[in-house]
Amino acid sequence: MMEHLGGPESAEKIAERQARYEKPDSCQFVVVDAETGEGVGWVGYWEREWLGRDVYEMGWAILPAAQGHGLATAATVLALGVVRAEPGGRRFVHAYPSVDNAASNAICRKAGFELLGPFDYEYPPGHPMRNNDWRFDLNAAADAA
Repeated sequence: MMEHLGGPESAEKIAERQARYEKPDSCQFVVVDAETGEGVGWVGYWEREWLGRDVYEMGWAILPAAQGHGLATAATVLALGVVRAEPGGRRFVHAYPSVDNAASNAICRKAGFELLGPFDYEYPPGHPMRNNDWRFDLNAAADAA
């Protein structure tokens, strides 16, 4: 599942991330398959600075057996609604999938993000990659609602 993010992580790194995600205020959410009731992944957002602006970054991951059924797109749209309700929130949500990650780029498109273009980045540090910068304008989305 980390194919587009630098490859497998150590057990310690996975445990550290899981502990962060389980905190009540983490803004990370379990994606549940409604048919089975099973947790099949996560979607979440966090604050960051991007090109001199305070924005939110969003990410997601769905277990391979549950991919291809629209769960990540549906969860992303729901999470964008949660972001919109953030008090004193930021205007933009960005997602940065690898240019080679067709599925995540499709999720961005289907969820209403605007493609700003590709850029070079290192993630994890020391691992160069080419990413797309997708932006979701929370103000425009609220105006359209």
